[in-house]
Amino acid sequence: MRADRLLSLLMLLQVHSRLTTRELAERLEVSERTIHRDMDALSSAGVPVVAERGKGGGWVLLEQYQTTLTGLNLAEIQALFLPKSAHLLADLGWSKAFEAALLKLLVALPAANRQQAEMVSQRIHVDPTGWQHWDEEMAAFPVLQAAIWQERQVFLSYVRGNGTRVERLVNPLGLVAKGSIWYLVSLVEEEVRSYRISRVQNAVLMDSHCVRPVEFNLADYWQRSMVEFKANLPYYGVTVRVAPEAMPWLRYAGYFARIEQMIDAPDADGWVLVSLRFDVEKAACAYVLGFGAQMEVIEPLELRDRILQAAKETIALYTGR
Repeated sequence: MRADRLLSLLMLLQVHSRLTTRELAERLEVSERTIHRDMDALSSAGVPVVAERGKGGGWVLLEQYQTTLTGLNLAEIQALFLPKSAHLLADLGWSKAFEAALLKLLVALPAANRQQAEMVSQRIHVDPTGWQHWDEEMAAFPVLQAAIWQERQVFLSYVRGNGTRVERLVNPLGLVAKGSIWYLVSLVEEEVRSYRISRVQNAVLMDSHCVRPVEFNLADYWQRSMVEFKANLPYYGVTVRVAPEAMPWLRYAGYFARIEQMIDAPDADGWVLVSLRFDVEKAACAYVLGFGAQMEVIEPLELRDRILQAAKETIALYTGR
């Protein structure tokens, strides 16, 4: 509705001070022409909104104009009271602050909406962790969090996945939680990099000010990095023939196996051709062996040979004992 959009425009300008027509159109998912019409409507209603021209310009509210917009609809209330990750809030030290903020918001709500807000936490629970979860040691987290808020450089001692240790002077740009695992995103020698915080052995807060790229957006960077990471993963493709009784177990049998597609409909015996993706041959071999006679490798042929050899070695081990 247009009334909701006009209120959204006001709140966006109050929060961000200055936004271009394009930015407003993208946020509200409308055309730039619609934004111009809405701005005319706001101006006609007495709202002091003006457009500043030139580089760095945009729409602004004059004289620090403020309005108290407290009319939340039911969906907005429910979204605000949707349970957040207790684990991540605790990591950030915000558990009590979050509870206090919700209490203040709850008190400010009309009585008719208060019950709906309280009902959300009793109907929906959000658990951001997977089934495989490990509590990670994050001794450096308080220092890194302080560096983010104070915009100061940090000197890191970091252990890579292969065990090698490196030292870096970094410009912290943000913290990202991937499930229950925290990462530090930093600018290092004009390149943005991600560091798993549990691998940071030591972090020293420096006096020097942090260098932050003007156009940097943390969410956009993380999304791009995830796409690049998945695209660069090692690939080992396998085609298998699967017995009907094994089909329900395909997705649960291995952490490193990914189903790409079902190639054909079941044959006369109910067996199905399935395309699987692994990182390396060793992972594929272990996965297929776990299904025994309920899975047959069709290709690649060298994997068939590897599985046959592993099966012979297993028989020899148990026969010898």
